[in-house]
Amino acid sequence: MTRAPSRSRCLSIAILLAPISAAVAQPSVGERAFDSGRFGALTWYSNGPRRGGRAVAVAGVPTQPLVYYAGFAGGGVWKTDDAGANWRNVSDCCFRMGSVGAIAIAETNPNVIYVGMGEHAVRAQASSFGDGMYKSTDAGLTWKHAGLKNTRQISRVIVHPKNDSVLFVAAQGSRWGRVRTEASTAASTAAQRGNCSSTRATALVPAS
Repeated sequence: MTRAPSRSRCLSIAILLAPISAAVAQPSVGERAFDSGRFGALTWYSNGPRRGGRAVAVAGVPTQPLVYYAGFAGGGVWKTDDAGANWRNVSDCCFRMGSVGAIAIAETNPNVIYVGMGEHAVRAQASSFGDGMYKSTDAGLTWKHAGLKNTRQISRVIVHPKNDSVLFVAAQGSRWGRVRTEASTAASTAAQRGNCSSTRATALVPAS
């Protein structure tokens, strides 16, 4: 025969559960209302670099919160190791052109960095163009050209989250007139493997 729990035992269980239920009822941090007053004293300021032109691409390393890369319309790629206090150019050694459109860092290895050349925010009177993709495997110390030379303008690069040899490249092509692709007109964004030149579908080149 099962004995009914005593009143004191039930009371102790109720007291124990009370704070738990109260904690569950509290809204999470993400659900709390944004208090703009907390940030009223903060102001924006430029932390460089002072050269390079318009900043069109920025990428940070999630596991290294002080490390960022910035790409410029005419100044190549710059890197900071101290959250912007100091910047240094890391592309002048190896890039043939200075106009950057996109930067992507591999999730599987932060030393693997891809840069798509040719600023994406094109302006009819002054925009420059690029010469495809560059890749670094040593956090920007050295670079190698990785194909897609004729894409002119690259607006986005995404690295596969589990394989840093697979990436997706969005290429705008020439901003002057028509463009053609070597496979289809829908190939401005397509999967790239290895050095970006093993598939034909993504190379956008000026129409003849």
